[in-house]
Amino acid sequence: MRIVCVGGGPAGFYFAISTKLRDPAHEVTVIERDPPGATYGWGVVYWDNLLDVFFRNDPASARDIRAQSTLWQEQRISVEGAGAAYLAGYGFSMQRAALLDILARRAIALGVRVEYRHEIDDLGPFADADLIVASDGANSRVRQAGGDLFGTSVTTGSNPYIWLGTDRFFDSFAFAFERTPAGWIWCHAYPSSAGLSTCIVECTRRTWEGLGFDERGDEDTLRELEKIFAEPLDGHALISQCRGRTARWQRFTEITNQRWYHDNVVLLGDAAHTTHFTLGSGTALAIVDAVMLAQILYDNNDDLTAALRSFDARGRMALHPVQAAARTSMAWFEQADRYLDRDAVSFAYAMAGRHGRQPPWRYQVHRATQVPAIRRALRGLHSGSRWCLARRRGEPAPSRAKPPVRAEPPARADR
Repeated sequence: MRIVCVGGGPAGFYFAISTKLRDPAHEVTVIERDPPGATYGWGVVYWDNLLDVFFRNDPASARDIRAQSTLWQEQRISVEGAGAAYLAGYGFSMQRAALLDILARRAIALGVRVEYRHEIDDLGPFADADLIVASDGANSRVRQAGGDLFGTSVTTGSNPYIWLGTDRFFDSFAFAFERTPAGWIWCHAYPSSAGLSTCIVECTRRTWEGLGFDERGDEDTLRELEKIFAEPLDGHALISQCRGRTARWQRFTEITNQRWYHDNVVLLGDAAHTTHFTLGSGTALAIVDAVMLAQILYDNNDDLTAALRSFDARGRMALHPVQAAARTSMAWFEQADRYLDRDAVSFAYAMAGRHGRQPPWRYQVHRATQVPAIRRALRGLHSGSRWCLARRRGEPAPSRAKPPVRAEPPARADR
């Protein structure tokens, strides 16, 4: 089977890997419009369940991904003037560029043909392809070229946000809410690599306009945000440029499709669906899509119509509760101002329970987990659980021979 993947993101590359692993005879090509290493954005976040998928599907790339990832423990929620609170748990994060580099190298090693700097305006040149995979992101040109064939719906959130980096290294997933004369503004920060972190800044449109971000230039925007978040950043700089691209304010776009395929064209990852960044599931869903489609193609003995029909039904059914939760999360943050008159512990509880009603006893448990001794005990419990899960999936023990290499941030003039 000749397969063409339009878009070299996590979905396209991991589908190519998964397909070649199941049947090396497939001729798979990944076409990416940008040059190698060019990717917008800083870090991606994931949890143990995605590591399980990686190690089951392809241990070779899984080991590289885990080696390039950073472990963070707890979520720290600080509210100006109201202290800080903590949510138990842990997760992993890594630079998006590092993830794509690992996947590209693995795909090439398996015999996948990769074409960079190749802009696709129409699918005419691929008329002889058996399957075309649209893995070219939320603004998929392949999907848009199909008109209304996929039943696409686009909903835009109201909060402006900007995806930045910082040379402050966070060892936890941090939320910082700061009050300004124009209203509340907050950031979500987590480690991307040794020495660098991702920092997503968000606020309501009213606050955004009140602070003049609709008129400020790039440098002025960074300077103002550094002043606002001086305490959580501990005096460190914010970084706008990533791989040559300057971050821009944007509003989240939710993509849904009534159908994920038409004829021999199938949507994958963000081209098929998007979930709000406060849920942190975009990369995980793209990887799960890729593995699912590759396995269904293999199980159906290359009966393409049956495979795509099955993928469409199973994929959309599995996605529905995730996208509903992401929609709820986005709406909660668009109304976050109404909760910010509370102390940090109560606010953190409201944020943690934003997906639905909680039983009364849950709040008492939440308060108990703020006690330092109990927090230490929970971190120990989670460390033990993490160790067991790592051994079960065959994850190699971490090496202590060398400390992680510190990533050097760009010079301040290049922010």
